[in-house]
Amino acid sequence: MIDLSEKVVLVTGSSQGIGAAIALTLAQAGARVILHYGQSQDKAAEIAQQTNGYLVQADLSQPGAAQILWQKAQAWQGNIDVIVNNAAIMPAAGVEDEWEVWTATWQTTLQVNLVAVADLCRCAISHFQSRQGGTIINIASRAAFRGDGPEYMHYAASKGGVISLTRSIARSFASDQILAYAVAPGFVLTERTAAVMQEKGADSVTSDIPMGQPVPPQEVANIVAFLASGLAPHATGSTFDINGASYLR
Repeated sequence: MIDLSEKVVLVTGSSQGIGAAIALTLAQAGARVILHYGQSQDKAAEIAQQTNGYLVQADLSQPGAAQILWQKAQAWQGNIDVIVNNAAIMPAAGVEDEWEVWTATWQTTLQVNLVAVADLCRCAISHFQSRQGGTIINIASRAAFRGDGPEYMHYAASKGGVISLTRSIARSFASDQILAYAVAPGFVLTERTAAVMQEKGADSVTSDIPMGQPVPPQEVANIVAFLASGLAPHATGSTFDINGASYLR
């Protein structure tokens, strides 16, 4: 059984979906969890009650918000051992949309999914260097490797950046005992995915998944808990695919 009882973990985007499953799983393993949310305060409060966690709000679409988030999170216990960068957005915008819509969608998606992640990684690296190490776990996507549909090119691009960021951190800061991993899910059975399946039919999601169903959020959380445990330090820089064999590389 994984024991995280000595660890303080910051999980971004933890009010629902994958983030909520991660927060709950880490807390069950004994971690003290800092739960970040953007807008869903009520849902975040429910998860905080279940995990006995500490809530921190931040709008990561705003430049500079990540640094403030880190400062608030660190102030709770005075230290952070692991950060899980899970918060992300996936608005639609295609080449046929108005230029203003296209530009705004790209800028906001990159800000939340990549720039804020990089900012939090920067804060974590500085903190971990002063504490002889720590762990960064970035939630990427299958789309980082196989791309996505024409309305979600910005999302795929942002997640591709997360992969390169994670690998660069692993190579650059291993000597500081800083570990960096990426987890790349395919379709995960979140409320959003369930809504798509309801609206467009289950085949719209499952048709190219050999296992026949989206990934349960718990499976993603299980991988994150394992990586947070420190049991596989020499896997730093690796990406852990979890997509039901829908994309193999």
